[in-house]
Amino acid sequence: MTFPQEVCTSGPGQWLVPLLQTADPLFPTGSYAHSLGLEEIVQMGQVRDPESLGVYLKERLIPYLENLELPHLRFLYQAANSKNLELLIELDFELTALKLTREIRQASANQGRQRLRLLRSIYPDPLLDQFDECIREQDAPCNHQTIFAIQHTLQGIPLEASLLTWLYQTVAAQCSASMKLIRIGEEGCQKIICQCMEDAEGIVRRATRISREDAGWFNPVLDIASSRHERAHVRLFIS
Repeated sequence: MTFPQEVCTSGPGQWLVPLLQTADPLFPTGSYAHSLGLEEIVQMGQVRDPESLGVYLKERLIPYLENLELPHLRFLYQAANSKNLELLIELDFELTALKLTREIRQASANQGRQRLRLLRSIYPDPLLDQFDECIREQDAPCNHQTIFAIQHTLQGIPLEASLLTWLYQTVAAQCSASMKLIRIGEEGCQKIICQCMEDAEGIVRRATRISREDAGWFNPVLDIASSRHERAHVRLFIS
């Protein structure tokens, strides 16, 4: 798989270490506090055990990633690669508009602002400072994906690696959250992650063919779960 206009010419040794560091659960973006709707999916009976978790991830979450989140990450990456702040802000607002529930919008903004704060501290760059100034002036959401894309272009991380990392992180985060919600162990989670990532290259390839006009995915189960979670009397996760 090739991405001619975005491929980095530097060797993996120059970008792999920062990628591993910032993709590691130890990097404190607060993702551990969010189930992104999974908690209520369990309450609704959609996920009950490892088998139904695998079905949920493959049939509901991955199509959402393939048709909405991964294409938008690509658009953000391209805008960041050309240092087009105006387009970055436009895409940031657009991505927020496609997140239909308040909880999911807020979760993305919280993680994005935390990642931006950390990056400005440990990997300072003028583009991060300029973007921070822009979001303050325009009251932009600062989605997690937006900062993720900016970071990866600044660190020379190839587009393919960036998309695969977002895909893996999202699936792994759902499996991690599931350990608090259903009877499943670490080995069971790893098996499900392997199953979900079997077609990772194909998922990314298809996502790169989606235009900005066609990017989007409607899954009422995810939106209903997030809406119900906002009003739940008892919950383990913020979202």
